[in-house]
Amino acid sequence: MAVSPPVCDFGWRAPDFRLPATDGKTYSLTDIAGPKGTLMMFICNHCPYVIAVLDRIERDARDLQTLGIGMAAICSNDAETYPRDSFEKMVELARDRAFPFPYLHDADQSVARSWNAACTPDFFGFNAAGALQYRGRLDASGRNPAPEGARRELFEAMRQIADTGQGPADQVPSMGCSIKWKDPA
Repeated sequence: MAVSPPVCDFGWRAPDFRLPATDGKTYSLTDIAGPKGTLMMFICNHCPYVIAVLDRIERDARDLQTLGIGMAAICSNDAETYPRDSFEKMVELARDRAFPFPYLHDADQSVARSWNAACTPDFFGFNAAGALQYRGRLDASGRNPAPEGARRELFEAMRQIADTGQGPADQVPSMGCSIKWKDPA
């Protein structure tokens, strides 16, 4: 079932974290932050919504990094129930696709919970001061890629944030598979 996150809570400040990445390092939010802003993406390996846009995420990541935007992706899914989202499979995906950003593992799901992440993909765009300015979609893609020439909504929003510190007032929420939560203990 498709899920959409809530609209952007402008000015919200994310709790920091320390998470292991597929490159063997451990990252905090401060480590990822760029001089013009930060983009955090909740993704996973198996979600058809993520698979449909991985090429576009990678393209936009490369383009945004040239604008001074730091970024990383986080997988928070329950890997016991969804083995394709295991850390080992994350390492394979990041290596095979040569991700231009760190791919972090939120094994205990504490980051996803503290950020109120709702789905994969779920995008959080912050300005240089660490205030949330974007929580919208990548583009018009759903379970299938958007047509060629589709407006690059995430890229445009993050470019605006890099230039002005403010995100667009009108944002279309992302849509994707729900975060695969672990059963409560």
